[in-house]
Amino acid sequence: MESVAVGERGITYDARGLVEPNAEPPRTSEITGDKAVFDAADCTTRTINLEIRWLLTDKGVKDVTVRNPGAKHSIGVAILERCRIRFEGSLGYFGVALIDGPEIEITGRVGWSVAENMMSGTIVIEKNAGSLAGAAIRGGDLVVKGDVGARTGIDQKGGTIIVGGNAGLLTGFMMQRGRQIICGNVGNGLGDSMYDGAIFVGGKVASLGVDCEEAEVTTDDQEMLDHKLGYYGVEHPDVFRKFVCAKKLWNYDSLEPNERKLVL
Repeated sequence: MESVAVGERGITYDARGLVEPNAEPPRTSEITGDKAVFDAADCTTRTINLEIRWLLTDKGVKDVTVRNPGAKHSIGVAILERCRIRFEGSLGYFGVALIDGPEIEITGRVGWSVAENMMSGTIVIEKNAGSLAGAAIRGGDLVVKGDVGARTGIDQKGGTIIVGGNAGLLTGFMMQRGRQIICGNVGNGLGDSMYDGAIFVGGKVASLGVDCEEAEVTTDDQEMLDHKLGYYGVEHPDVFRKFVCAKKLWNYDSLEPNERKLVL
């Protein structure tokens, strides 16, 4: 099939508009030692991710700066090695998801589901994040220095989520393990249906969700809070409240119908 060079930055497409398997995007990064910088202003999501992967795997770069990401979706996903990546700007939906190991900094905002299924590493976001931040993460630290939307850490299985500002409704919904530290206020339904883990709140809580209760902040908890917040330079109140699972739903399936009504 005859090919034609169209679209962004000379990438080759076939007559159906599909990228040819052997077509490689032009490399525009400035590489100095183990560091690289490139401008993503005119790039598609695919080209940005290919450039990052090429730098890390083929060129041995360990420190990548991506300028002007333009709030594109699904940027920086599936990075599975130790490295540093700095995004100078904002990301769209599903940014830096499925990662295992990198240290990532985002100077702007991010959309829904940032860091989804994160395994390890660190992500520091200087501004706000949308809903579902840290969905199903298993490890590492996700730090949002601004506000976050609803359902932060939904189905969280490990790791630590830190929010410097406020959080929306159903924060910690179905949380299974890990920690959340919310320095500001939290919306309705905090910790709804959580199974384990702990949520620390420095501001006001609109309401607790099903099977969530307040617990005592221990000396170990306070040391952890001081260490984590100090390490990332997050401004925070002096006093936090701690919320955990009340464990009333742990044996929900074995309860009689009239007992289930009392639990809920």
